[in-house]
Amino acid sequence: MLEALVISQILLWALVLSMALMMLALLRQVGVLHERIAPMGALTLDRGPKEGEAAPLFEVKDLRRGTLLKLGGARGRSMLLFFLSPTCPVCKKLLPIVKSIQQAENSWLDVVLASDGEPVEHERFIRVQHLEDFPYVLSADVGMTYRIGKLPYGVMIDDSGVIRAKGLLNTREHLESLIEAKQMGVPSIQQFLQSRQGDGHEPHEHAHDDEHDHAHDHAHDHVHDRADDHAHNHEAPSLAAVAGKRGRE
Repeated sequence: MLEALVISQILLWALVLSMALMMLALLRQVGVLHERIAPMGALTLDRGPKEGEAAPLFEVKDLRRGTLLKLGGARGRSMLLFFLSPTCPVCKKLLPIVKSIQQAENSWLDVVLASDGEPVEHERFIRVQHLEDFPYVLSADVGMTYRIGKLPYGVMIDDSGVIRAKGLLNTREHLESLIEAKQMGVPSIQQFLQSRQGDGHEPHEHAHDDEHDHAHDHAHDHVHDRADDHAHNHEAPSLAAVAGKRGRE
């Protein structure tokens, strides 16, 4: 009886140890996959003012406060221009994240919401989405200058008025990549990863690389929408036509 109990304990501990080894092996594979799959970051299109250039200077009226707001130029603080629309479902999905970023980065960053259209519709949108704490500007000129054809779209401008990062936004990862690119001093996360590959680092594999290249090559025709977002980028009603016209010139 005692021998049987000892044997059963030995077998049990052997089973536990084997399961522990299997778990360690799985964790190691997860770590390898995490290293190989690079973050996508916001999709940067080769149109409009480019990263590293001075942001176009505008003086536009804040919809709620009625005061003039300067977009671009040296101002001592960085600014994130977040282009949105009341009819854009992805914009609404990202608004809680935008609010969280504004609170977390309030020491150095101002978030400005930008769109165009009828003020009444946007005032209702502000009330429903509780956006009273954000500067909110309506200007077709701003959107056309930045060639905004799909929404939501973000432009990061540093405290000296230089565009540091920009791109289409579908997820929290996309939005935060603009902040990371600005803080790292690179135009985009994609370019940072490409520079690492050029320095001899192991190439990163990403399931969306081919789609990203395809979207970049055909930026004037359409923009790739990631399937895992469960939502398409919203076409800006009045800005898209102008942006497309300028793209063909």
